Amino acid sequence: MDPYYSRREVSHSTLSEFEQLLYPRPQFGDKERAFAFGTLLDFMITEIHKVDFYNLTVEGQYAHFPFTQADFDLAKEMKKAYMKDPFCKMISDAADFQSISISHDFPIVHNEFEFQLSTGVRCKWDLLVRSWNMGGDIKSTMAKTQKEFEQACDHFNYFRSRAWYMDIEGTSKDMLIGISKVNQKVFKIPINRGDKLYNYGKSQYQDIAFKYWLYVDGFSA
Repeated sequence: MDPYYSRREVSHSTLSEFEQLLYPRPQFGDKERAFAFGTLLDFMITEIHKVDFYNLTVEGQYAHFPFTQADFDLAKEMKKAYMKDPFCKMISDAADFQSISISHDFPIVHNEFEFQLSTGVRCKWDLLVRSWNMGGDIKSTMAKTQKEFEQACDHFNYFRSRAWYMDIEGTSKDMLIGISKVNQKVFKIPINRGDKLYNYGKSQYQDIAFKYWLYVDGFSA
């Protein structure tokens, strides 16, 4: 297991798991398979040394997941589509893959009340180009159109995630990149500090982080 995932700082995944406890909602489809496939795709693009094409395995959390040849073939086609996109190729050529950002001095404001999470906060980027002051996130998606991908990003709180990452690292630009499992189309959603999507995502993480601070943080020491 990557030691990053055993760190004590609060990640966006921590907040998402807490939100599910507070507000349980039905889970449709095979969530583990979706996460495992997303990991396979991320590894193929950003950490190919962690992929064993012969044994159909990956390192880490999903080392024992029963991937099929069809999974690997689909991920390879999706990577090809990604690398054919001029922007995706450009940012991948410039980016540090799987960079980690950590802050133990991260003020959060909710309704004019400022607080900090006692263990600090963290995130791990798919793509980070510090010289561009920009990061990015790669998502596998069942969306077939740009509009469907935008709706999926809202449903899965991806805008909240991107604002969280941007604020921890201090970046001013971000790009959500979706690759369709259905037709291998590549969708891109730019986010800029201060724009509508950034402000929307920030307000979402401020709200759930406040609830986490209120109900969990004081008992985590």
